Amino acid sequence: VFGSESALLSDKAKAKLEKFTVHLKSNPGLRIQLLAHASGTEEAASQARRLSLSRALVVRSFLIEQGLPSIRIDVRALGNKGRGKPADRVDLVFTDG
Repeated sequence: VFGSESALLSDKAKAKLEKFTVHLKSNPGLRIQLLAHASGTEEAASQARRLSLSRALVVRSFLIEQGLPSIRIDVRALGNKGRGKPADRVDLVFTDG
């Protein structure tokens, strides 16, 4: 979860991501898809998409810093077109590689 206009990872988010990284490292057949969201109006859809991409890339960079190969990470910037709450978040979806 991110602040309304932020793409910075909180310490709490980093701790969760570290746990996911351990799980992914111990399961080399798994890949991860980052589904990034941002709040915003229809008029600001382009801005929301850019913000969601920034968030996804921050999460991706953190996972790579933790030792996860970039080839196992897919990024999707959904902007304000995604569903669910909270609107300002990045969802992690595990898939078989």
